[in-house]
Amino acid sequence: MSHHIVEAKGLSYNYPDGYKALSGITFKIHHGESVALVGENGAGKSTLLLHLNGYLTASEGEVRIGDLPVAKGTLVNIRKAVGMLFQNSDDQLFLPSVYDDVAFGPLNLGIPSSEAEIVVNKSLEKVGATYLKDRMTHKLSAGEKRSVALAGVLAMSPDILVMDEPSSSLDPRARRRLIELLKTFNHTKIIATHDLDMASELCSRIIVMHKGEIAADDTPEKIFNDEKLLLETGLEKPLSMQKLNCDV
Repeated sequence: MSHHIVEAKGLSYNYPDGYKALSGITFKIHHGESVALVGENGAGKSTLLLHLNGYLTASEGEVRIGDLPVAKGTLVNIRKAVGMLFQNSDDQLFLPSVYDDVAFGPLNLGIPSSEAEIVVNKSLEKVGATYLKDRMTHKLSAGEKRSVALAGVLAMSPDILVMDEPSSSLDPRARRRLIELLKTFNHTKIIATHDLDMASELCSRIIVMHKGEIAADDTPEKIFNDEKLLLETGLEKPLSMQKLNCDV
């Protein structure tokens, strides 16, 4: 299976109450790309992410990871390939200790506990959180929880990282550490975010979503210099691209 290509074809999704959250979503993301999904609240970003590893099933169209459709019969393989970091780390951390949380995935795959310990140590080391191994998860800061949640995702050795608002609730230093860490990863990265500065720094491609559809798909430079597009989709230039006039 070629895990690395993520493709949506005519993807539409209606919630049980009839609300149409996605309509005709089509794109292809290749191995090693870093892509940001941006748009106003309610644009469909999180709903789209939940289709990429099968938490939601398309009402119409399909999502494929490599050669496999995202479907009930393929979820085991899909979820090995696609690791998801949720917006709220507390939704991902549910065991008492950091070690137990990071080890949960590998142990569920049947990895012996001695090997799982090696995986946990390596995963925590990758995110700079080895010192947290014996801590209780409920006593961690927001930045520490995000690091541990990411370590839990990495422990599953995914090819693709799907992240929903990874910088939310982080203080400036924790945000910067996260950005620098993500720069070191060779995974395919798909990031839904309101943090447009992070998106422009980390990603070579921006997909703009608006009212459940793709409004634009291009480089950060082209997206954030299109004043008409930004106005229509409720976005603005990242601060790093704005000319600020500050009195000294």
